[in-house]
Amino acid sequence: MADLRIAVGDAELAASWTDENPETRDALAAALPVEGDAARWGDELYFSVPVDVPPENTREAVPVGAVAYWPRGDALCLFWGPTPASTDDEPRAASPVAVVAEIDDTGPLADVDGGARVGVERR
Repeated sequence: MADLRIAVGDAELAASWTDENPETRDALAAALPVEGDAARWGDELYFSVPVDVPPENTREAVPVGAVAYWPRGDALCLFWGPTPASTDDEPRAASPVAVVAEIDDTGPLADVDGGARVGVERR
């Protein structure tokens, strides 16, 4: 069962926590619910969150559906395809991110045109 409800515009997505970055995940969980106006960068949306944690197990290449914390910008990122930093179809962040959750079905994100209002809360 999914742990998180993610609203992107009119779409509702489900996501589950991962264990890759437990300290980052716990800091984000403590800040929930969060929401903001997201910017789009390729097939990535990102928005500021009230979380400030040091880099944990960060990386630039992430799987499709990754929900990741970007320490450099104190932002939460949703990845569903290539970004300007990608060299193939694999999503790639502008700088290292900490993956904290994975979206069950990224299909609705294909309809996002530009930025969107994003909200994340516990399910």
